[in-house]
Amino acid sequence: MNRIQKFFSLLLAVVMLAAMIPAVAGAQDEDIHVVILATSDMHGNVWSYSYEDNAETANNGMARLYTYIKQVREENPTVFLVDAGDDIQGTIMTDDLANKAPDEPHPVMVAMNYMGFDSMALGNHEFNWGIDTMKKILGQAEFPVLGQNVLNADGSYVTGAGWAIIERGGVKLAVIGVCTPDIPIWDGNKQGIDETVFEAANTAVKKAIEEIGDQADIILVSAHMGQFAEFDEDNGSDAGYKIIDDNPEVDILQVAHMHITVNEEYEGTPVVGVRNSGREIARIDVTLDKDHNIKDIATSIVDMVDYEPSEEIREIPEVKKLHEDTIAYIFGGGSGEEGEDYEPLGVTTAKFQPEDEILGLPEGKLQDTAVMDLILNIQLAESGADVTACALFKDTSDLPEGNINYGNIFDIYKFDNTLYRMTVTGKELKGYMEWAAECYNQWQPGDINISFDPEYPGYLYDMFQGVDYEINLSKPKGERIENVMFHGEPLSDDQILTLAVNNYRYSSGIKAKNLAEGKREWESSNSIRDMIVAYFGENSPVEPTVDNNWKITGVDLSKDDPRRAEIIGLINEGLLPTPYAKSYNLADYDALIAEAEANRAANAEFESDKSH
Repeated sequence: MNRIQKFFSLLLAVVMLAAMIPAVAGAQDEDIHVVILATSDMHGNVWSYSYEDNAETANNGMARLYTYIKQVREENPTVFLVDAGDDIQGTIMTDDLANKAPDEPHPVMVAMNYMGFDSMALGNHEFNWGIDTMKKILGQAEFPVLGQNVLNADGSYVTGAGWAIIERGGVKLAVIGVCTPDIPIWDGNKQGIDETVFEAANTAVKKAIEEIGDQADIILVSAHMGQFAEFDEDNGSDAGYKIIDDNPEVDILQVAHMHITVNEEYEGTPVVGVRNSGREIARIDVTLDKDHNIKDIATSIVDMVDYEPSEEIREIPEVKKLHEDTIAYIFGGGSGEEGEDYEPLGVTTAKFQPEDEILGLPEGKLQDTAVMDLILNIQLAESGADVTACALFKDTSDLPEGNINYGNIFDIYKFDNTLYRMTVTGKELKGYMEWAAECYNQWQPGDINISFDPEYPGYLYDMFQGVDYEINLSKPKGERIENVMFHGEPLSDDQILTLAVNNYRYSSGIKAKNLAEGKREWESSNSIRDMIVAYFGENSPVEPTVDNNWKITGVDLSKDDPRRAEIIGLINEGLLPTPYAKSYNLADYDALIAEAEANRAANAEFESDKSH
């Protein structure tokens, strides 16, 4: 290159540099946009599959979540992915295969690594198999597992970390992970739990914030607990909102554990939470100025119903193998069908649940059913107790007519509980029954259906065997249990009985709510689910039987009024929402009919638009 060419080349470079200076300055003045995606309570649903139903799901699972996560990452280079726990438990794949071989690659951890998670907080179900098993499984994570308030006796973190700072695109996100400190209530009998220290979440977060100082641009708390206290109503050690009350430095709070959609603000702090099994993901869009000060936070909850499962997740060798092994475990052959080599666990002569009169209102909680009598009678026989109790964990739980496989057993009893026996007085038993009956709303004249208090999850509603009783729903909570009979005689308050309940109810209900003074005097060596399996093996064919030892009284549902039938028809047609949390009343008949007709017209318009 000659001198003249060099001169013009240099001149051109200077001109280009001068032209770029304003652009660079302008870029520095631009806002920074980051996205935080938050999951929780995935409960082992990697494949987007229901093993108990032997069917693909339509709206959940980690595979679906990954489809959405990839889409967001393609749209924005600065995406953080965090989780708030309860991930390694919840399916036949995890509970009956993976978690019983903790030294092998765990499908949830393998999938989370592939999905590129930045952090995970501990959930209560991570502790279900004891501390050592939890450490082996979570030790497979290629990201920090955070337990700021879960400590060894020497004060060190059980998982090795309480908080972490993740940097991406020049933005520093501090994530503090805390778990409900109520773990000993549920799993105090599991390996290592009693030696572990569970601190109040609010005070543990305060310690973390002091340590973080000014190192982070955004502080997010992933809290495996609900907004409100579950047990510690006086101090709020297990309440998400208490974290914000005591730590105004928190920019975003992620709650979990309660399996409900949360998208709100508390004291000016955004609070998000999602439903279980990968049904939803929380999206948090944060805008920072050029100095990394937060200008705006926008939150939304994205339903997975419109997303297809990622084949990338399903093709991960460890995930694919465990999925196939699970189907083989259920059906004996692996095809998911009853082939020549299929040997059922047992046989039934008919379905065990009555059909729901009103779509979405479970008859299994409105009347005695064969499903509950089966479980309860097995518990009585195994424990030798006078009385026993259990909840219908899933509103749709049923046993089909014909061959029974392990998925069917899992469907009616999805938790790996053991059975306890204890001594109670008649007064204590009736108090326990009143506590269970609080799940119902009080019936009002004109109500055409029985409804449920949304503040009481269905798994808290126990039904009882060994006594006959009535639940008067015209009465307020605490006054509903009537005419309790034991062996044909009225149950006196001072009568001594033995009661059998699962380990979860013993800890989280009877002891946590001070419903009875007696202590556990016996524990089964096998799980209740294993008892049901053994029962079918020994007693098939099994006929559904119901003794109707309890019933609901104090209600008049106007079953002879044609308006009731009309309203129910509109519910079942999908033109009115299910009155689960609040009963429909005949006094509102005209308004309900108008609402249904408006919905019918809107549906017709939608279909017409689709056709065009």
